[in-house]
Amino acid sequence: MALGRVVTLDALGTLVELERPVPRLVAELRARGVQVGEAQAATALREEIAFYRAHHDSAADATSLALLRDRCAEVLRAALEQAGAGVGALAPGELRDALLAALRFCPFDDVPAALAELRAAGHRLIVVSNWDVSLHEMLRTTGLERLVDGAISSAEAGERKPAPGIFRRALQLAAAPDPERPALHVGDSVELDVAGALGAGLRAVLIARAWASADVPAGVPVLATLGGLAALAA
Repeated sequence: MALGRVVTLDALGTLVELERPVPRLVAELRARGVQVGEAQAATALREEIAFYRAHHDSAADATSLALLRDRCAEVLRAALEQAGAGVGALAPGELRDALLAALRFCPFDDVPAALAELRAAGHRLIVVSNWDVSLHEMLRTTGLERLVDGAISSAEAGERKPAPGIFRRALQLAAAPDPERPALHVGDSVELDVAGALGAGLRAVLIARAWASADVPAGVPVLATLGGLAALAA
């Protein structure tokens, strides 16, 4: 079989989605004896997610990941209390565990078959995501790890998309690419994925599952699912 091309893929919004975290957090806290309304949980989660996005690159190994998760739990605690939900009785570890249990990712329905088709055609698949080091854990628990050839998080790369460095790290993970077949990156953000890939010398494909952007550069294909990716990569 001829060498395939390298295909890099974003994670959240491209391969996986976050299941509704608010009802899950409410249920997890209730199981620990704390009553929180959905509006309070939603407000607090917005604060926690904003903090996480600003700081996830600090978690490049198990020790720093544990520290980040503890800090996120304390941000959640403060936000819940500000919203009028008392969680003072919960130990830090209990609140952290409730938060982590509420954040569950699942693959989009089209993803497993699309990845299997790409690998069967000889392409090398590398996940490239603005994420902490637990990106690998997420791929394992969702069953996607066995369908890709590697992954690199921004925390490990020391750069986040759209910086070119994280794309270069992804290409290094892909063994024996065909130099005559340029790498292809697939993601759901024009700013992070499309602009980042083009800036790093990769071809780009926008995955637009629920929306279409008017800002897509000319010549960049737009797909509603990953189902059409194998034809573009051929």
